[in-house]
Parts: sequence; C-alpha cells; structure tokens
Amino acid sequence: MQRTITVLIAAVLILATAGLVMLFSASMVRYENSEYFVLRQLVWMIVALLAAVVCARIDFHWVRKIALPLAGLCAVALVLVRIPGIGRDINGSWRWIRLGPLTVQPSEFAKIGMILAAAWWISRRRRYMHTFKRGILVPMLGLGLFAGLLLVEPDFGTTVLTSLVIVTLLYAGGVRPAHLAGFGAVGAFGFIVLLLHNPNRMGRIFAFLDPEKYAQGEAWQLINALNAFAAGGAYGTGLGNSIQKYFYLPEAHTDFIFPIIGEELGLIATLIIILLFMVIFVCGLRIAARANDDFGRFTALGCTLMITLQALINLAVVTGSMPTKGLALPFISYGGSSLLVCASMIGLLVNVAHTARNPKAKKRTALFKDKKRKA
Repeated sequence: MQRTITVLIAAVLILATAGLVMLFSASMVRYENSEYFVLRQLVWMIVALLAAVVCARIDFHWVRKIALPLAGLCAVALVLVRIPGIGRDINGSWRWIRLGPLTVQPSEFAKIGMILAAAWWISRRRRYMHTFKRGILVPMLGLGLFAGLLLVEPDFGTTVLTSLVIVTLLYAGGVRPAHLAGFGAVGAFGFIVLLLHNPNRMGRIFAFLDPEKYAQGEAWQLINALNAFAAGGAYGTGLGNSIQKYFYLPEAHTDFIFPIIGEELGLIATLIIILLFMVIFVCGLRIAARANDDFGRFTALGCTLMITLQALINLAVVTGSMPTKGLALPFISYGGSSLLVCASMIGLLVNVAHTARNPKAKKRTALFKDKKRKA
C-alpha cells in the first residue's frame, strides 16, 4: 500500500500547490493587498497539514471511540450557527462561527462527523443492515437530523452532497435498495417543497435551464464561467492574464476558481486537475477495499466519496451541467474549513492504508458484501 499512499499524497500536494498559485492570480484584483487571500490560505494550509499528520498517525481504534461524540459535537455546532452573537450571517446564510481571529464553517466539519458515525454504525450492525429497525432506521434518522440543520442555515449544496455520500455508504453496507428508495422518496419530496418555497433557489434552476434568458441575473456567473473556458482554449491566455476575474466572476477565488484555471492555463490544465481527482478516487477505493475492518473500510470509502463527489459537483456547476451550488473545489478553492476537513480526510485514508491487509492474503473482506461477518 505504500505506493498507493505516495501517489495519493502526491496528487493532493499538486492540487494544493496549484490552488495556492491560482488563488493568488484569481484574487489579486480584489483588495489593495493582493496577498490577502493567499496569506490566509497559507495559514490554513499549515493548520491542515498538521491535522492531516495527526489523523494519519492517531490510533485508529481511538477514532472509532470518538466517532459518535464527534458527530454530536458537529450537530451542536450546526445549532450554534443560528444563535445571534455566535453565528455569523453572511449574504443571508448562517454558516459560520467566529473563533478569535478565525472563522470556521461547522457544515464542513459535519461531513467528517457524519462519515465516522455512519461507518461506526455499519461496522457494529453489518449483519443486520438489510433489516429496517436494526439496520437502516437509526442512521436515516441521524441523516435527517443533520440534513434539517443544514437546510436551516440554509446550505442546500452540502445537504445534497452529504446525503448522497451517506446513502451510498449505507447501500455498500448492505441496506436494501427498497428501504433506501422509500426514505429517498420522502427526502426528495421534502427537498422539492423547500425549493419551491425558495425564490433564490428556483431562480438558479430557471437560470440553469435557460442561461441566456437570465444572463444578466441568476446566470451571470455561469455565462462568464463559460466565457472564461472559451477564452482559454487549449493552452490558456497565460498565468495572471484572466479577464473574467475582474469582477465578472464574483466568486472567482472560491466556488468559481476552476474557470479561471481554464482561462489562464487552458484545457490541458483543467484535464490535469480532473485527472488528479480521479487518482484520489482510485487510491481511496484501493485503500477501502484492503482495509483491516469494516470501520476503516467505510471510513475510507466515505472520505473518498466526499472529496471526489464534491469536486464532481463543483465541476458540473461551473460548466453548466448542474444548477449553481455553493460548494468549493477541494484543495483549490479559498476556504480554511474546507481545506482543513479535506486534509483530515486524506490523513484518515493514510491511517487506514497503514493498517491495510496484505493484498496477497487469501482471506479478505469484500467491500460491498460480507456474508461471513460474525455477530
């Protein structure tokens, strides 16, 4: 597994380095101090590196013990963001808590808390996951609680992302598709009702369906993102030469940094970025498949899916393949909480890989099926 670990870390370091360079380019026109965002991101990178090392070296049995308490703390933090004086309201969303000089986003930490809680439950109940009461009921109630807290912020993007990841983990753990379909139908109905009563979200959906009609409104970012890709062509206009970052793309340093990469460095650079996320996905699956136990297996699978699915959604949004959602591009977009959590997930992947089974061993537990699991 050492080769897999090396490739995984190399891919992450390349993405983080490219992100820092592109962050400087994308944000240099936003403040008089062109280094403002870069310096803040650099501080978070140092913190994230320390967190990744801790997660990679910590006793994984201890991680299992804190899984549920950590999920509980994440739920409390999601409640605190709605309390005036503790949470911060930015652009109509309550998603941030200020801790001294730093501002953290509890919804990011909820991702890892939910993964560990789901992995803990599956590892304890693997034999009964196909049943309703002893298998799927409790984790789905927990998912509903977290989804409700995220929707109150509101954070529709993170709600969709975490729900997809947890449902995939439950399916991989042995839950019957019919049970998932039932809960999925209820959740989808509630989500649609909330969308219909949210004019901003409906505006984004209409803009996605007909961007030209809403080019001066809800589709402004999408149209300019597509213009950036078109201007970049195959080889780009050159590092620092983007036109769209001059306030045509309001979120050029966060959610819409990928179009700036396409404009300045071209199609080849964007394909390399996509390839690196594919490398992370393959490495994560290899680690999950060779994990020593169910908790490590589903923790690794959850971390892999959370990072790569978030990247996929971000890429789909900025290319007009999905309605606009506020999800950062992992390791590249500006955002300390996102960087810290993603780095911690990579640390957990490395931790699981260190204790992985020998790939040549005759007896290994399958990822999606384990009939020999003892009670």
